[in-house]
Amino acid sequence: MSDADAIAASLSDFQISRMLARVPVPYDREDANDWLSRATSGLTPDWAFAVTAGDDVHLGVISIELRHGQWHLGYWLNRFYWGKGLMSEAASAAIERFFRRMPETVLHSGVFADNAASLRLQEKLGFAIRRCSEIYCISRSALVPHIETQITAETFHR
Repeated sequence: MSDADAIAASLSDFQISRMLARVPVPYDREDANDWLSRATSGLTPDWAFAVTAGDDVHLGVISIELRHGQWHLGYWLNRFYWGKGLMSEAASAAIERFFRRMPETVLHSGVFADNAASLRLQEKLGFAIRRCSEIYCISRSALVPHIETQITAETFHR
């Protein structure tokens, strides 16, 4: 719960929230508290990891959630830490841990079509494009072109 202020500060940045389907704008501390309460409740099988730089400063989140019977990877990073390789390292560690527990499972993800950096990250990890569609983005209040991806333990690149 001590990360609520950092989460709210990061997700109130439209450059971040516009790339996430389910994040409202504005995003405030109350939203962060609600999310943290659900993420730490133990009532779901979902996984949520804080991304830090080793000094306990909260930089972002990686989550692996069970939605509609499929596991989905989601992630975001504070904009001031983009381009430093932090998300590649953090996502790789989370995916490796996931496949150690569930090696036969397909892990799904996706990116908005205008998020080339996130698509490059997924391709580097071994995700393959499944199809393109449109999904509603709350922060943009619009349907946005979306690239759906998936990965298996066999195609994962550590």
